[in-house]
Amino acid sequence: MSSYTADSAKYESLSAEEILGMMIKNFSPKIAFASSFGAEDVVIIDMMHKIQGDNARVFTLDTGRLNPETYDVMDKIRSKYSIRIETMFPDSTEVQKMVTERGINLMYNSIEERKLCCEIRKVHPLRRMLDDLDAWITGLRRDQTFTRSNVKKVELDASNNNIIKVNPLVEWSNDMVWEYIKNNNIPYNSLHDKGYPSIGCAPCTRAIQPGEDLRAGRWWWENDFHKECGLHWNK
Repeated sequence: MSSYTADSAKYESLSAEEILGMMIKNFSPKIAFASSFGAEDVVIIDMMHKIQGDNARVFTLDTGRLNPETYDVMDKIRSKYSIRIETMFPDSTEVQKMVTERGINLMYNSIEERKLCCEIRKVHPLRRMLDDLDAWITGLRRDQTFTRSNVKKVELDASNNNIIKVNPLVEWSNDMVWEYIKNNNIPYNSLHDKGYPSIGCAPCTRAIQPGEDLRAGRWWWENDFHKECGLHWNK
């Protein structure tokens, strides 16, 4: 698999559709898209459906703390594209132990406890899913946050046993994402219309104020600038 990223620069000139088409052809059915059903994600699902039809593999990490609006758009996407959405839940024993020992809203206590919650509810289910894949697709964009500024369109995921990681929208702007959504009449999370550019778990996401960073609404009580959940940044 490493041969696909021996020269990652060769993929940078390809469009999102070209990248997806190439990687789906090379890795299907052992390639799947990790979707949280944000704006970027519904764009990628539309592109994948145009390539694969209802064979497009989409999975999601249901943490048990998602907004109702997220479940609503999941159902709309499932209906529009007639696709299966493979849903990964956290291990119930891990969640029960964590909540019993630290409380249901432990994420507000400290950065360490918030990261523990993310680890159990998101990172562990992701790794279970990736164990059965040769490549995975994300909706990362370079301008979302400085921790993603160097993401490549195709790269090796060192955090997950060097699986191929495909990021077809890295060079897209927010405006490009929304233009695609509107031009293709794609369902999207209604929280986007309420000031939520980035949507995660309900306790950890708020609307942003004008002029704030696109991810300012994620873990807003933390002062640490390296605000990731561990799915894409492991330091």
